[in-house]
Amino acid sequence: MTNSASAKHPPRARAGSQLTTVPKVRLYVDQPEEKQWFVHVGHVTERGRWRTEPHAHPEYGQLIFVRNGRGVMNLEGRNVPFEGPCALLLPTECVHGLDYEYDADRWVVTIEVSYLAQVNARMPEFIALWAAPRAITLADSDGTGIDVYNLIHSLAQEVESDMVGHVTGTEALLTLLLLKLLREMDLDETGRESGSRHDVRVVERYRKLIDEHFRENLPLQDYASKMAISLVQLRAACASAAEQSPTKMIHARIITEAKRNLIFGDMSVEQIAFGLGFADAAYFTRFFRREVGQAPSQFRAAARQQPQKMGQSR
Repeated sequence: MTNSASAKHPPRARAGSQLTTVPKVRLYVDQPEEKQWFVHVGHVTERGRWRTEPHAHPEYGQLIFVRNGRGVMNLEGRNVPFEGPCALLLPTECVHGLDYEYDADRWVVTIEVSYLAQVNARMPEFIALWAAPRAITLADSDGTGIDVYNLIHSLAQEVESDMVGHVTGTEALLTLLLLKLLREMDLDETGRESGSRHDVRVVERYRKLIDEHFRENLPLQDYASKMAISLVQLRAACASAAEQSPTKMIHARIITEAKRNLIFGDMSVEQIAFGLGFADAAYFTRFFRREVGQAPSQFRAAARQQPQKMGQSR
């Protein structure tokens, strides 16, 4: 069974749906639908093996604490072995599947996306922590696994409490939990941006706009105008905080979506090209080959061999 707790939060508008071949799932919450929440904590206690097919959570970020046991995470088509104690960080829209070995003990902390953005805004390092999916090994630090377990257990108690200050308490415990995980990582591993706090926030806003508009082939000036900054300021912030040009960041997002469609979907290369805003499938193939080093069809064939090796990766 799954023991869980969740904290209430005012509802937010749901983003418009987008073309995708990856299943987008909402988190199951064992509470009446009308109750709103911003943090959910679940303890999975089922015995035996547990496997989920690749999917994404469009409205949530997720932190999975594997207290003991091991398995393999299918992360954007790539197999990533893990063994407890460890923490798996899965940002919003990250495509992932999980294959736990028998009797893995795990806690799942799910955070509503707008609230996660508020927490991340406290520190640029938090933004960097959630910038990419990652597995954080805790076994090398004495007592760290116990500390993380205690924080998550306290968080579960706080989010189901109706006591005064329960929202503030939840936020404090969640912040401490993320800070604990951040400190367990090499700062270089988090991909922490070297730019100023202002540049980091500019790049974060830019990334969100890219997610909304990368299929539309918008000029860079349109992005800058939406952010009420100049194109020079946008380029400077991206160079400082992301060490990439604004154009390269758009290209990277297109390639990520193309890879997802090639790995997890059954659309033809031409259909994928059109879905990503390319008027010419041949140009899409040249673009993909330039960025990835393989033609889309070659990438699909190679990537789809990976899941067959999942059982051999442990």
